[in-house]
Amino acid sequence: QVQVEESGGGLVQAGESLRLSCTVSGSTFFTYRMGWFRQAPGKEREIIACINQNGATTSYSGPLKGRFTITSDNGKNTLYLQMNSLKREDTAMYYCAIEPTWRTSCPRPEFAYWGQGTQVTVSS
Repeated sequence: QVQVEESGGGLVQAGESLRLSCTVSGSTFFTYRMGWFRQAPGKEREIIACINQNGATTSYSGPLKGRFTITSDNGKNTLYLQMNSLKREDTAMYYCAIEPTWRTSCPRPEFAYWGQGTQVTVSS
């Protein structure tokens, strides 16, 4: 079965940086969409950005543009989220998902494989 695992979260101070990683194992997909999502307490899940097998990216959060960057290493089946200049409001559980599809820009939640999430907490 496909396994998705996020890592790299932690407790940081405002202004610092983190790089989250997402590894996918169990299957090899040649056509896929991957994405980073986050959910803060009491709020709806938010799409951050997505990427396809060719490295084409789509960003969905305007305020994060310029601070958050999504990249992938296809050879290692790894997805990254570089987070710079972190703010207190970035505190959330960050999730990675993958769907083997060509239909959409981002993984569709009901069809995607999800990781367990990695917690990012930003203090000030």
